[in-house]
Amino acid sequence: MLERHADVISVQKPVVALKKLKIIISAALKLSNSKGFQAMSLRDLSKESGVSMGGLYAYFDSKTTLLNMILTEVTGAVDRVLGNPPPEVVSDPIEHLKWLIEAHIRLTEEMQPWFSFAFMEAKNFPAKERSWAVDSEELTEALFADVTARAIADGRFRPGVTPLLPTMIKPLLQDWYVKRAKYRRRKVSVEDYIAAVQEMVLTTCLPVDQLAALAAR
Repeated sequence: MLERHADVISVQKPVVALKKLKIIISAALKLSNSKGFQAMSLRDLSKESGVSMGGLYAYFDSKTTLLNMILTEVTGAVDRVLGNPPPEVVSDPIEHLKWLIEAHIRLTEEMQPWFSFAFMEAKNFPAKERSWAVDSEELTEALFADVTARAIADGRFRPGVTPLLPTMIKPLLQDWYVKRAKYRRRKVSVEDYIAAVQEMVLTTCLPVDQLAALAAR
């Protein structure tokens, strides 16, 4: 983030800038996820982060710029992680699909405040930033759609699998970070949730003989 927004961040010492940027972003996400980004003022952010108002302006010139910085990181993380599957899964659409599910859930586990922010605040974003949030969601769906199309073309899915499958997977992935407290109360681990989503999707899509083979592995 520091390198990508060097044109905005005026602090010259990287070690100092990185430390302070982490504090500012963590405070911004905490406030936004508790009271909403629109309701958060820069004075609120200054108080929560312990960084003076003048200090904040060394990292961004407006709340809109701060919003852009956060959304750029979320979209970039999705692209970097989901867009680079390991070679051993690429040739098998079923393994690739399972990997996409796991990679997405683990990514949002690591960046839960970031993804919650992007999801919960999207409706209040300015038009440009709202478009970025939509683009990020469409990128995820496109990756799942590509794998689904390959599975159908290879005869790995049973006939009649709905083309809406990628769209229907997305809410299952979102539920993990949007309703994280629910799963925490129920003591559901990230591994349990990954396995449950994979099983639900594959049970819906795979022919019976392939389901039996998969269960035996």
